[in-house]
Amino acid sequence: MNWPDCSGAEGLLKPCRCKDGSFSLWSEDYGQAFHSERGAIQEAQDTFLAPAGLERFAPGSTLRVLELCVGTGTNTAVLLEACQQRQLQLQWWGLELDPQPLQLALADQRFQQQWPHQIVEALKKRTASIHWGDARQSLRGLQSQLVGRCDLVIHDAFSPGVCPQLWSLEFLALVSQCLAPQGRLTTYCSAASVRQSLLTHGLQLAGLKPHAGSARHQWSGGTVASPSELPLAEPLVAFSLMEQEHLRTQAAVPYLDPTGQGTAAEIQEQRRQQQQSSGQLSTSAWRRRWQQGEGLRNAGRFPPS
Repeated sequence: MNWPDCSGAEGLLKPCRCKDGSFSLWSEDYGQAFHSERGAIQEAQDTFLAPAGLERFAPGSTLRVLELCVGTGTNTAVLLEACQQRQLQLQWWGLELDPQPLQLALADQRFQQQWPHQIVEALKKRTASIHWGDARQSLRGLQSQLVGRCDLVIHDAFSPGVCPQLWSLEFLALVSQCLAPQGRLTTYCSAASVRQSLLTHGLQLAGLKPHAGSARHQWSGGTVASPSELPLAEPLVAFSLMEQEHLRTQAAVPYLDPTGQGTAAEIQEQRRQQQQSSGQLSTSAWRRRWQQGEGLRNAGRFPPS
């Protein structure tokens, strides 16, 4: 994958420039970029804002949003701008482990130039209300305020393969409980384990098509979930047959973290053992069968196990 350009950068967090010129970071700890190669702003608009359906809310109404993993603040800034344009009041809860990504972004002149001055100032003010620390504990502490109230949940943690703590069955239960009856969770993640966990918690799901300018191997643009039935109209789409069958393989075995304190290694190892004893179709067998099908050369890279 062609990640954002991080040439010449040093340190555990490397400042990057995406294809659209937007600011991003590369994490040496996780071995992943904070954003897709398309660009941080483009990703925020396509993956988190468009599927949220803000047009459902009348001007002057209050939008209640839970944002998991604020990172550089790009998603927040795009949301702030959209709310201003639609004359929506924003009640926002942001959860983040590390203050450094946001500090680096706000100190970067080109990051500040990406939005009008009032949006940057509003973002700076929001930083004072971020709940810092492990999101598992932070969200438990906020449950009394959030249960059944959130119109939108933005879930933008690092992928389950490197940060399973924030994609576990138990954590997604807490997240699901925060949604209002018509609320929506939006995420770039299309892993079968995450989708199956959301289904287990009674949510309705839809997919997102790979977005224009996405890497050639991308097969899905993400997942949208809601306690209520979702309209299958752009940008929301029904799962393909390939995706539906993926949910019946070992890839759909959930990540488990019953104590809310498990390490990534512990959670991953337990899942590997559960996959081996699940009796479900192996992901590799499913992949081979689909790769032999007609017209699948354009389906892109198959999702991880």
